[in-house]
Amino acid sequence: MIKREISEIKRQFTPSSCSISRICGCYVDGEKNKKTEFKEAFLSLPEEDMFKYFEILRKALSGTLGKNLLNLEFPLDAEMEGGPHEFLLKLRNSRLQDDALLDAFYDKVIETYDYVGNYLILLIHDAYDIPGKTSDGIEMEDASDEVFSYVLCCICPVDLSKPGLSYNELENAFQNRIRDWVVGMPELGFLFPAFNDRSTDLHSALYYSKNVNELNEPFISQLLGCPLPLPADLQKESFQTIIEETLGEACDYETVKTIHENLNEMLEEHKDQPEPLLLDKHQVKSLLEQSGVEEEQLEQFDKTFDETAGAGASIFAGNIVNSRAFEVKTPDVILRVNPDRADLVEQREVDGRLCLVIAIDGGVEVNGIVLTGASD
Repeated sequence: MIKREISEIKRQFTPSSCSISRICGCYVDGEKNKKTEFKEAFLSLPEEDMFKYFEILRKALSGTLGKNLLNLEFPLDAEMEGGPHEFLLKLRNSRLQDDALLDAFYDKVIETYDYVGNYLILLIHDAYDIPGKTSDGIEMEDASDEVFSYVLCCICPVDLSKPGLSYNELENAFQNRIRDWVVGMPELGFLFPAFNDRSTDLHSALYYSKNVNELNEPFISQLLGCPLPLPADLQKESFQTIIEETLGEACDYETVKTIHENLNEMLEEHKDQPEPLLLDKHQVKSLLEQSGVEEEQLEQFDKTFDETAGAGASIFAGNIVNSRAFEVKTPDVILRVNPDRADLVEQREVDGRLCLVIAIDGGVEVNGIVLTGASD
């Protein structure tokens, strides 16, 4: 799914557009016991409750593609009879009306979700009547030819509210506030099936994780049956390792700077595209070639990439480069430079020592104090 498609689903979470047919939930305590369950028609909820649920549902479709939001594809073995995909399809097709399926789903979540504390498993079914569009992108509400039937699951922490004082209007006095259990924004969730090309894609799902570096591997691999994508921080670490091992002794300042500049140029050229920039093995190799890496240094690149990132892996460019800063770090000094002016820093040998030389352009401040003669 791309941004536009995610936004289109999120726009349905309003009273005027809502077509959610059913909402179900299971409250689980810190000992993994089911404390209570509920199920009801969504449109029968009080308006105040609807707005709270809308906020939770929208949050589970928020974030950055490639970081918080991940497009997952079901492998063939997951789609075999009796596999995770078949179970999710049955759940979706039941429109959350089958109590046995719901209980089985809750059990699977409790078994695979590693969390210390109380939480709420929230599940909705929606049937979105997809409006047609003209060639110039204008929606035609009366020209729908498909209904997107899906389930959206959110797993939300439930914590005690903070202690404090509250004002009692009846007694006209301040008093100790009664602490109660409050449902927070989701830690993770998923949309099944995916809404790709504004149509139902039964072979994909959209996964949400609040923590971009803790994706909850058992939940993805066992409940959904999908391979675990590399978290954002591991993508960055993998890319750094690939560069270091590929360049070896030739991993100097100028080469790394050129790679960084070329990556930023790629991101800038791609910024108007609906999907994030994704680099596979061949694209990373091409990036290194364009950055002046010699052919002999690239001889072991394919093996290094497969061993580090994984065969067939792809890396989101936004996870491996900071477009707002170019950082140079030593054990005692950290230098952050405007990425457009990385040319101001050079690596030179001065008096027999390898040094970073910074060209002064426009004056120097030290702890807010302007140095005189610094730009002379």
